[in-house]
Amino acid sequence: MYRKDAWEKYEESFAPVMDFAEDYKKFLTFGKTERLVVKESIELLEKAGFKNGASLKEVKPGDKVYFINKNKNVCAFIIGQKSLKEGLRILGAHIDSPRLDLKEHPFYEKNGFLLGDTHYYGGVKKYQYVTIPLALHGVVCKKDGTTVEINIGEKEDDPIVGISDLLIHLSADQMAKPLAKAIEGENLDITLGSIPLKDKTAKEYVLKLLKEQYDVEEEDFISAEIEVVPAGPSRDYGLDRSMIAGYGHDDRVCAYTSLRALLDTEEVEYTACCILVDKEEIGSVGATGAQSLFFENIVAELAALLKEKDPLWTARRVLEASKMLSSDVSAGYDPLYAYVSDSKNAAYLGSGLVFNKYTGSRGKSGSNDANPEYYAFIRRVMDEADVHWQNAELGKVDQGGGGTIAYILGNYNMNVIDAGVAVLNMHAPMEVVSKVDVYEAYLGYKAFITAK
Repeated sequence: MYRKDAWEKYEESFAPVMDFAEDYKKFLTFGKTERLVVKESIELLEKAGFKNGASLKEVKPGDKVYFINKNKNVCAFIIGQKSLKEGLRILGAHIDSPRLDLKEHPFYEKNGFLLGDTHYYGGVKKYQYVTIPLALHGVVCKKDGTTVEINIGEKEDDPIVGISDLLIHLSADQMAKPLAKAIEGENLDITLGSIPLKDKTAKEYVLKLLKEQYDVEEEDFISAEIEVVPAGPSRDYGLDRSMIAGYGHDDRVCAYTSLRALLDTEEVEYTACCILVDKEEIGSVGATGAQSLFFENIVAELAALLKEKDPLWTARRVLEASKMLSSDVSAGYDPLYAYVSDSKNAAYLGSGLVFNKYTGSRGKSGSNDANPEYYAFIRRVMDEADVHWQNAELGKVDQGGGGTIAYILGNYNMNVIDAGVAVLNMHAPMEVVSKVDVYEAYLGYKAFITAK
C-alpha cells in the first residue's frame, strides 16, 4: 500500500510490530560493531538450520548455507528450485556505522590524565560525540596468533569512557566558531584514567589493569581494532513506545530485517541471498567492502557446489540475471528541519518501507537510479503482499544527498533499487526509527525473496 499510515494495518493489535521490535532491539544493543553483528548473525543462521558453506562439498535446492569473510561479511543463501542461472533475489545491507576508532598508538598522558587518541570513521558531526557515555568494543590481535576480545562499557557495573568539553563559562571563543570547527577531529580523544600511584603514572596504571584483565601489552594495540561507540542499550522512544532510539540503525536496521526475512523463509523459487557488508560509510572499499570480489567469488563457489561446469562464468551470468534490494536507510522527514526536504518526495516515519529510485547528491552524482521497469515489478510485489511502502529522495535537489552500495552491484548489470527504513538523527550517536517501519521492511524483504 503506497504512502499510507502503516499503523492503521495493526489497529486491532500492535503485538506483531512490538514483538518484532523487541527482537530487533536486542540485536541492535549487542551488535555495536561489524564483528559483533557477524557473530550474532552466525548464531541466528545456525539456529535456523543454515550450514557453513566452507564445510560442504555440494548443495541442492532447498539447502541453506552461509559464508563468512574475515569476520566482517556474512553471505547467506536459500537454494531455489530454479536454476542458479536464472538469477538471485538479493537483500544487501551494510553493518558498519559511523564511530570513533582508536589509533595505532592511542595512549598518551597530559596533565595527569590518560587519554586515548582516536580517528573518526565515516560521516559524523563531531560535536555530537562529546560528553556522552562511550564504550570500547573490538579485538586485540597478538603476535602469537591469539585474538583478545575487548568489551568495556556495556554492563551496568562497567566503567565508561568519554570526551570532555569546555564549560559554558569559558567557551566564548569556541562558541564563536562555525559548528563544523567547534570540535576538531584531533580533539576527539577519550579519557581513560587519572590515578597516579607513587611508582606508576596514570598510563602505567591503566595498562597494568589491561594486562591483568586481558593479557595485552601497549605494543599489542598496534594490531588492534578498537571501536569507540555510544554505551548502553537501545530504548523505546516516545511516550507511546512507537519508535526505537539507539546507536547504529544505519544500517543495522536493514541488516536485521533482511536477515530475518531469510531466516523466516523455508522455500524459494529463485535462490535467495542476504549479504551483509562492511566499509559502506567510507566508500565500500577494501577486502570487506561491497567493492571487494568476495561476493562474486562466493557466487562462483556456490555454482561449484551446485556442480556447474564453469563456476566463474556462471557467476557472472547469475549476477547479471539477479534482482536486488539495496537495503539501506533513508532520511526521515523531520518537522524541525523541514526546509531540507521536498515534502512530496520525503520519507515519513510510520509510512512503511522506503524506496529510493535514486540517491546520490547534486545531480544524482554517485547514484544507481533504478530502471522504471524494475520499479514497476517492485510495486507489484509490494502491493500483492499488502506491504506499506513509500518513495523518497535524500533531501532537496541542491541540499546534499548520499549513496549506498546499490551502484556497486549495479555494475554487474543487475536490477537494483534502494529499499530501507526512514531514520531521524542519521549518523548521530542516537538514531531513531519507527517500529512499524521496521516490521514493514521485514515483510517487504520477505515478499521480495519469495516473489514469483
